[in-house]
Amino acid sequence: MTAAHPFANCFGCAFEYDYEPVDLVEVWNGPWSADDDATVLAWPGLAMLRSGHVIPAVGNSDAHNPDQVVGLPQTVVLATGLERGALLQGMRAGRSWIAESSAVELTFTASTLGRTVAIGSSVKPGLGAPVEVAVSVSGAPDTTIQLIDQTGPVLSGAVGATGTGQLSWTTYRRYSSYVRVEVRRAPSLGAPGAMVAMTNPIYLAAPGS
Repeated sequence: MTAAHPFANCFGCAFEYDYEPVDLVEVWNGPWSADDDATVLAWPGLAMLRSGHVIPAVGNSDAHNPDQVVGLPQTVVLATGLERGALLQGMRAGRSWIAESSAVELTFTASTLGRTVAIGSSVKPGLGAPVEVAVSVSGAPDTTIQLIDQTGPVLSGAVGATGTGQLSWTTYRRYSSYVRVEVRRAPSLGAPGAMVAMTNPIYLAAPGS
């Protein structure tokens, strides 16, 4: 089950139920708006990322009116195949990221002790072993890449007019329980910048450990 657009401001749209049985949280629906920002801000609590009950994020589109766009945003699933079962398994495991369009490409990994994992996986380093997280993005001109752990944003870097950028950061299990990525445009009129891409976390230990 998916909690669809939890903070949507249309009548009867908001998700007002218990999140315990939910498999996925729709954090981005249609063109980026204030209710999407509210959902992303609340998502670590809704998903209980700190306590180990993980509810991965997805993005979707609705078309109730002729002017609403289908396919904005898109959930990219790191699946073993294209059949429905494989895609659902990938989404439930959080092996996915969200983009505003197919023009955006993103890779995000974490490496330690000769092992590298991708979005939705646990790298499980020793307590004293450094973990290098790295993200690369293309198709996202004039944006900012931001690395975020359970404490909030930890590092950011600008993506120029070419639309291609990279960012890396070293952390430790004792400091970060997970790391995720957001790619946003510049803030406008005091509001956070519109999302261009975002990932589910990579965990530095199994959730809840």
